[in-house]
Amino acid sequence: MINIFEITEIIGIISFAFSGLLIGVREKCDILGVTILAVLTALGGGIIRDVLVNKIPYSITNLLPVSLVLCVVVLGLIFKLYRKSDLDERKFFVVTDSIGLVSFSITGALVGLKSDINVFGVIILAFFTAVGGGIIRDIMINQVTFILKKQFYGTVPIIIGVLLYDLNLFNLINPYTLALVFIAGLFIRLYVYFKNINLPVLSK
Repeated sequence: MINIFEITEIIGIISFAFSGLLIGVREKCDILGVTILAVLTALGGGIIRDVLVNKIPYSITNLLPVSLVLCVVVLGLIFKLYRKSDLDERKFFVVTDSIGLVSFSITGALVGLKSDINVFGVIILAFFTAVGGGIIRDIMINQVTFILKKQFYGTVPIIIGVLLYDLNLFNLINPYTLALVFIAGLFIRLYVYFKNINLPVLSK
């Protein structure tokens, strides 16, 4: 039976695979390039997470993660899903990427809690699980990752990590509270994007 961790992981993988696909199409990559970007975006953060807690990465011990990414790429290219959204391409990317961001923030925090590490460790795992794949993807296309400069992006996994750590202190982690955290995280990410809210930028 699939548990809550696996459900959240699946949501994150599908969402990030699609955002990687959109980036690959935007950058005019060939089919292999698009596939590589989708794989790195969807699985990179989870690999970093598992390595940090001294585990063999979930994506290479289970066939499901890679299979999901390949299915997203194949279906996306065959049916040209990146062209058939009611939203414009950028907004569609933001929505799918935000879903992946929040999902992986939750799975990273859950792994941290299961590993019995302190609050800073939980936050670090939530952060790198959520943004690690995107950072690797941006390096591959020679682009400064936007978690360093705008859109409150990297702050969302930090908030989620703190929330889940606090919930765990009171034994309140269950499917219902995780669903609430997911909704809250997604709302924060989309709200700050559409309101164009950014953290203060240091200037000379």
